Amino acid sequence: MIVNKNISTNTTLPTLGRAGEGLRIAILGSGESGVGAAILAQAKGFDVFVSDKGEIKEQYKTVLTEKNIAFEEGVHTEEKILNASEIIKSPGIPDKVELIKKAKAKGIKIISEIEFAGRYTNAKKICITGSNGKTTTTMLTYHILSNAGYNVGLAGNVGKSLAWQVATTNFDYYVIELSSFQLDGMYDFKADIAILLNITPDHLDRYEYKFENYALSKFRVAQNQTADGAFIYCADDETIMQYLEKVNPQAKHYPFSIKKKVEQEGAYLNENEIIININQNPIIMTIEQLALQGKHNVYNSMASAIAARLVDVRKENVRESLSDFVNVEHRLEVVATINGVEFINDSKATNINSVWYALESMTKPVVLIMGGVDKGNDYTQLYDLVKDKVKAIVCLGVDNAKLIENFSSAVETIVEAKSMHEAVSYSYKLGKKGDAVLLSPACASFDLFQNYEDRGSQFKASVRSL
Repeated sequence: MIVNKNISTNTTLPTLGRAGEGLRIAILGSGESGVGAAILAQAKGFDVFVSDKGEIKEQYKTVLTEKNIAFEEGVHTEEKILNASEIIKSPGIPDKVELIKKAKAKGIKIISEIEFAGRYTNAKKICITGSNGKTTTTMLTYHILSNAGYNVGLAGNVGKSLAWQVATTNFDYYVIELSSFQLDGMYDFKADIAILLNITPDHLDRYEYKFENYALSKFRVAQNQTADGAFIYCADDETIMQYLEKVNPQAKHYPFSIKKKVEQEGAYLNENEIIININQNPIIMTIEQLALQGKHNVYNSMASAIAARLVDVRKENVRESLSDFVNVEHRLEVVATINGVEFINDSKATNINSVWYALESMTKPVVLIMGGVDKGNDYTQLYDLVKDKVKAIVCLGVDNAKLIENFSSAVETIVEAKSMHEAVSYSYKLGKKGDAVLLSPACASFDLFQNYEDRGSQFKASVRSL
């Protein structure tokens, strides 16, 4: 499938016109996606109401006020929500919430902002999901298309709200990062190019602790695709391969692998060279030429390159962008080297698999800062890598008992820190010239921090204050 990058920017959108008039949309959540959905819904003639059980950030409150969009904060007023024809729900709100149960009982359709926005754009949509690597792959794909001069937007979990962009701009392409929570609220939406990077256990509390439910949620990225679409996937991922036949995506398949030759169109690793073969016109690069190092980033680079070639980005542009990309903040981000000790911020690693990938890519002895709110982690998956690569662990969390129990026989030194400043100070003392201090927590951040961004920012500030 080759998509012409020069499609008209004056494409008529598949709009319902003012068909929204007389229909009410209730939006739960007032963050980037919620406010974006409100702006688009208002533009399409819906009666819009935004409700947030928490406090609405001032920047979003200002937008809602200026647009004269009704809203409330600190409460969900049921009579103002359950009279809606449709509810657009923040992906952070689980289905088990009582208000959602009541809405479903009344037959009110509950969708995601991405589903809603997809109704009003003809742009080509490259949609990326996976348990790990989706932000990096999304940013890399966007980087390739943008560098090649494409009229492209960045949306989903990164960038601006898709709905907000659909309401206010006119892109020919969108590169969209999708979490399983967003995918769960998508029904008629169709990706032109769907990328599934990997599937490992995460967020199982939202899926009745059934891994199958989570895996099938990830495969929703390919739902509604037809034979003219593209489904890009990792042929080395056992779970993907297990469910591939069961789900049977209808789009043309483009596998990528670092373990075996891909005979069909796709990408694979041959010794130290990656071969991206689309239209029998391959790109060949050595892995040393890639800006992103580590096995997991070879996968990410392959997926992005396949997508770029499918929308007809020239080989030279793909090669250049794979070589000069700068990774996203808080994802294996090199902060500084102080007296020979390298400090790396991987605060975005909130699950076991992310930490596994981070450690796998390390070539220096590691002082590992980890801990936080445990999400039911099975640390045994990390044991061998920790024993092989980690010289000391600094535990940073309110309760570190599980970490200490799992790793006390793998490393000689484990210490506990009560703040990021203390954790960085301990790590610096434990490190020697030629070592790396890696913040890769494997846990959520909200015991000591606002979010993973706050955790990463405090890490960087503490390093720079040494």
